[in-house]
Amino acid sequence: MAPQLTLNLVEGSVSFNFSAQAARDLQAAIAILMDRLRATTTKTAPGGSGKPVPQKPVEYRHTGDVFLEVFCNPNIWPSPFAAKVLITVRDERLRLTTEAELPQVIEDINQYLERQG
Repeated sequence: MAPQLTLNLVEGSVSFNFSAQAARDLQAAIAILMDRLRATTTKTAPGGSGKPVPQKPVEYRHTGDVFLEVFCNPNIWPSPFAAKVLITVRDERLRLTTEAELPQVIEDINQYLERQG
């Protein structure tokens, strides 16, 4: 049985079986998201319009014991610390779609990976 990842949501939490490799893949996707969030706050479009260069949304999907999807549009958040991600967890009997704060998700994944050694 795979270890359980617990994601702390805006209200409550959700736990499900998740492999260490899947957690590392999610961590890599979040690193891309962080780069894109930083880009929206620092880089401006060519021509000096003062507007940030639009960034592509980040979407992570994993299918295991449950289907996990993490989605974020980096263009709508003023900073990585204010960003929220949309999380969907589902299996054949249940579907949960909710928001979580990005810094909390990062912390949850880091703690999970620390426990896995």
